[in-house]
Amino acid sequence: MFAVLARSGVNALRAATIPKNAVLPTAFASASQMSKHNHETEEEFDARYEAYFNRKDIDGWEIRKAMNDLQGFDVVPEPKIVIAALKACRRTNDFALAVSFLEAIKYKCGSKVKEMYPYILQEIRPTPTELGINTPEELGYDKPEFYVPMDYET
Repeated sequence: MFAVLARSGVNALRAATIPKNAVLPTAFASASQMSKHNHETEEEFDARYEAYFNRKDIDGWEIRKAMNDLQGFDVVPEPKIVIAALKACRRTNDFALAVSFLEAIKYKCGSKVKEMYPYILQEIRPTPTELGINTPEELGYDKPEFYVPMDYET
């Protein structure tokens, strides 16, 4: 009840102090300043993430943050970034994160999954084998666990 009274009091005070014809700042005022940033090339992008994952002092939170940022971009990471990320997962002994990252990469391939995902797996193949990391397909994560075919499907 106190919160309702406090909120209505703040709203009344705000209405009394801001004149009706006041010019309020808009979100569009800074749009022109934001458009002047430097664009990095694909090579710089790859080198930045590869160097980030190759840091010796990286922890689990930073790995997750970088992987989340990668998923937010409209790109499928290059195999060298994937290799660096898998090695970072191994340094922190996070097997589940490594497998989840491979699942996310497969999802990121979208409609080109039959072309891109096998290429990525082919390029990174020695690294997961060396690190003892299984792919989602090797673990059976690509198939439903409790799937039972119906009579009309057989």
